[in-house]
Amino acid sequence: MKSQPPILPISLQEAKKPGIREFDIILVTGDAYVDHPSFGTALIGRVLRDAGFTVGIIAQPDWKSNDDFKKLGKPRLFFGVSSGNVDSMVNNYTANLKIRSDDVYSPGGKGGLRPNRASIVYSDKLHSIFPGTPIILGGIEASLRRFAHYDHWSDSVRQSILADAPADMIVFGMGERQVVEIANRLSKGQNIKEIRDLAGTAIKVEISKWRSMEHESYMEIPGFPDVSRDKELYAKAFNLHYQEQDPVRGRPVVQTHPKTIIIQNKPAMPLSTQELDHVYELPFSRKAHPSYNKPIPALAPVKFSVVSHRGCFASCSFCALTHHQGRIIQSRSIESIVREVKRMTKMPDFKGIVQDVGGPTANMYSMHCKRWQGEGACPDKICMGCKSLDASHKNQVELLRRLLEIEGVKKVFIGSGIRYDLVLKDTSGYLSQLCEHHVSGHLKVAPEHIIKHVTDIMHKPGKEMFEDFRKRFDAENKRPGKRQYILPYFMSGHPGCSVEDMVELAEYIRDNNLYTEQVQDFTPTPMTASTCMYYTGIDPFTMEKVHVAKGREKRIQRALLQYRDERNYGFVTEGLKMAGREDLIGSDRKCLIKRGKENRRI
Repeated sequence: MKSQPPILPISLQEAKKPGIREFDIILVTGDAYVDHPSFGTALIGRVLRDAGFTVGIIAQPDWKSNDDFKKLGKPRLFFGVSSGNVDSMVNNYTANLKIRSDDVYSPGGKGGLRPNRASIVYSDKLHSIFPGTPIILGGIEASLRRFAHYDHWSDSVRQSILADAPADMIVFGMGERQVVEIANRLSKGQNIKEIRDLAGTAIKVEISKWRSMEHESYMEIPGFPDVSRDKELYAKAFNLHYQEQDPVRGRPVVQTHPKTIIIQNKPAMPLSTQELDHVYELPFSRKAHPSYNKPIPALAPVKFSVVSHRGCFASCSFCALTHHQGRIIQSRSIESIVREVKRMTKMPDFKGIVQDVGGPTANMYSMHCKRWQGEGACPDKICMGCKSLDASHKNQVELLRRLLEIEGVKKVFIGSGIRYDLVLKDTSGYLSQLCEHHVSGHLKVAPEHIIKHVTDIMHKPGKEMFEDFRKRFDAENKRPGKRQYILPYFMSGHPGCSVEDMVELAEYIRDNNLYTEQVQDFTPTPMTASTCMYYTGIDPFTMEKVHVAKGREKRIQRALLQYRDERNYGFVTEGLKMAGREDLIGSDRKCLIKRGKENRRI
């Protein structure tokens, strides 16, 4: 491992200390700079520095001026641009399109420090100041907007972000391997326009050049002009590119735009266990840059957390992980995670609590299918419930046991959520160990809904599995005499869900004492199957019509999940009348609304 500085420089003055006269690469991000592996810019910066390149960071530049974009000078190789850990539109607006007043990725939680569509805005600035210098987009915003996509905030289909931004390339998915390869090629004198074949990247080519290329090896999907006016073609295009998001069997995907052609190369191969170990054992300080005089709120809940794996094979319709991290689970070794936690125990502010050990789904650690390496994930079925999947929790049980044995560690919690349908099949004692040692009062699970046709569309397990898990969880907690609870997450407004379905869910919540203020109103974010359904009213996998709640009905559905909140009484009453369930308005203990309060409005 090459020697690395305590923290990557954000100014020319800091660059002088390690003797940097010119940066090879400058990373521009919409987040504050936090040197922690959960922050994408820090992770990519550390990986590039480890590969021998000098890296500077411009964090949350003032986009209304040129000064911040010029402060590190011109990089020798390229600018890397990211909106930050979250899509800038998701970050700046609520599901109801109201401007957020805060931003957990900014000092003091202050909102308004990143522009809307940050990747495009930053690229425009850099291109105008440093024409001819390669610009490479990365991160969630660019990754999930690489094709024509429905944009909830403008209520329209937008072009690929690469067609809108003056950038040369998108690195999509987890980009460590790609950015190092790009840096190596550019350092050897190759022109950015010549890098056409790199897995895990999307590029644009001139229409005339595309016409002269051989097309046999590409999957061409309906173009922007077609999908922006024909919802059925939009759904078809989504299904076609969804099927190619596998690093083994995926083909390059092409989509025409009015002035350019977008080509997504096949996804990059996942990192091996050894590569993943190396990345997460780079010397992150786990601190915000010392120049900030206010804390970065997003750091607190993850500061002493550990990433154990990547990927998720659940294929939930409302999640974009299939397009970003992929379905193949990539796990670190137990030894590597133990070493990372041992280093954490040496930090002066470590209090003995490991906040989380997990990934997109905590209990998928070390799970694998023998087909993944040679054939990739199956194109015609979901991995959940497949007999070919090794869904044993044995290695995670061992991992958690080893972490508890480390001197200085008092508690190791699972904070990133689990799939309870996987737990129900486990025979290794995982649930028992989880309840005894790794639940911090509440265990997060996400049934999302209890109506079968809704959970089927979501690709979530049904009510019966959730109830089975609740019974087993309660039984396990009686043994050590603990009072621990399930914290369920439910979703309103998802495609396929009607007001009648939400009333039934509200009754289920009431009858099972599951009421919580932590509910989620479905937000159509780029490149999910659910967003495709929201826009088109069509399930892209079956091409059947799907009910979609919008406008007032969507607000009513959310209110039904929070039926106890007096501010929602008017909407709840309206929903009960729509569903023909006025019997739930009255004085009986089963009623959702007390008689006499049903006419209240927000």
